[in-house]
Amino acid sequence: MRQNPSFTLEDPEELKRLIRENPWATLVSATYQGLVASHYPVMLDDEREQLSIVSHVGRPDDLLHELGTTEVLVVIQGPHGYVSPGWYDANPAVPTWNFVVAHLYGVPEVLEPEENYRVLGRLVDFFEDALPEPRRMEGTPADAAYAQRISSGTVGFRLTPTRVVAKSKLSQNRPAAIVDRIIENLEGDGPYAQPALAAEMRRTHERLRQARNG
Repeated sequence: MRQNPSFTLEDPEELKRLIRENPWATLVSATYQGLVASHYPVMLDDEREQLSIVSHVGRPDDLLHELGTTEVLVVIQGPHGYVSPGWYDANPAVPTWNFVVAHLYGVPEVLEPEENYRVLGRLVDFFEDALPEPRRMEGTPADAAYAQRISSGTVGFRLTPTRVVAKSKLSQNRPAAIVDRIIENLEGDGPYAQPALAAEMRRTHERLRQARNG
């Protein structure tokens, strides 16, 4: 991914927030059979201070990805959306696409079955905690027995990336008035409304304004 100093995302806490709020990831491996891609939920490994994620793949994806033997790329895609040139106070102008994304590179560590099972339980809790009546992986004896049985069909992994390339392209190179107009359109009811992207832009530009004002 081509970088631009204006859009580079390096803050570890912001990277963690991006992963926490956008847990559906793309896993890409370059294997002897060629490129392989799969899609799985990921979760921050909060037991480690260093940026690290845990997840699992379903068998036989572990073999397809040659998991644990080759470098993988995990793509975390945050809010994104189309930005019309009609939202700029400029002529001529061209459209663009605003987005937040992180690429995590490294050789994953394959988890032992016991740790994989614990990670599966934490992953279930991560998503269920938002519900009024969370369903736990071992909430009942029947659930626990079922979870124990099907967990053998998964292979857990931990990725502590050796390289991170992340980008937050949110019109940081535009004047404040243009940024406000873009946000207004993204918050509107038009065909390219993207409230999540608008919220991300507001957060980023407020932080930039505070930094400029000391």
